[in-house]
Amino acid sequence: MSNFPKDISVVIPLFNEEESLPELELWLREVMLKNNFRYELIFVDDGSTDNSWDVLMNLAAQNSNIHAIRFNRNYGKSAGLNVGFKAAKGEVVITMDADLQDSPDEIPALYKMIIEEKYHLVSGWKKKRFDPISKTIPTKLYNAAARAMSGIKLNDFNCGLKAYHNRVIKSIDVYGEMHRYIPVIAKWNGYNKIGEKVVEHRARKYGVTKFGLERFIYGPLDLLSISFVSKYKKRPMHFFGSMGILSFLVGLGSTIYLISDKLYHIYISKSGIHRDVVNNTWFYLALVAIIIGVQLFLSGFIGEMMIQQSDKKNDYLVSEEIGA
Repeated sequence: MSNFPKDISVVIPLFNEEESLPELELWLREVMLKNNFRYELIFVDDGSTDNSWDVLMNLAAQNSNIHAIRFNRNYGKSAGLNVGFKAAKGEVVITMDADLQDSPDEIPALYKMIIEEKYHLVSGWKKKRFDPISKTIPTKLYNAAARAMSGIKLNDFNCGLKAYHNRVIKSIDVYGEMHRYIPVIAKWNGYNKIGEKVVEHRARKYGVTKFGLERFIYGPLDLLSISFVSKYKKRPMHFFGSMGILSFLVGLGSTIYLISDKLYHIYISKSGIHRDVVNNTWFYLALVAIIIGVQLFLSGFIGEMMIQQSDKKNDYLVSEEIGA
């Protein structure tokens, strides 16, 4: 018997999904009962403007395994996952979308891969997709970039259907648009056993997609941010200090060379051919390099002090909550 109060926590962030919620809850409940799982369904309403919260309240009245959280406003999918992760009590945590494009029938196999095959994280791979080409092509490009930068051999980083061991999700913070790159965050936290499973991708049954063109801009920026922060968030001096010293030495060396060259022509060669240092463009570039070097070094120093004093938290305002 597991020491966790639940076998599975299913975290489902949602925004304006009132039509799909009853069908999704019924499907999940049937899967859990069929497999005798001790479970909880954590629905995180990301500030929906339709009747999603009313639907969740009705479902919670019928199913005591539902834990529903409602944000005061729309924060985004990453915020929903982050709050859901903090609330999860299951040994295995499953994430999925609320639009019925992810199949709950995949959960038992994902659970088995975490518990029996000892994966830290298993990501779904929607090998056969029903998305338009305007979404699939950018997704392929992002996946290729994420593989190259992270070294994680996944085909579908952005698949919402994933499984985690509880200790993985309790060790990470997800913010911005970084839900796409949770495997990268997990890897940088030392959870290297990451697997992949081909899962069913279903055509959207209700409503329309909630993600616009901005994801094509934010995605690459978040990947760069994760790659940088994961390496240097605890040691900013290593990055800024190294770059600062390098810039300072280049500037200092260039300045010394220019001054030495002038002195050489005046006192040694006595050629009388020389150029005033202050009239040389390279002299000013060297000074700029010295100034930038000092600034970078100070940035690293200040960053180190901020780390020692930081008390990082994500402030998401929850207006209502059902269950525990």
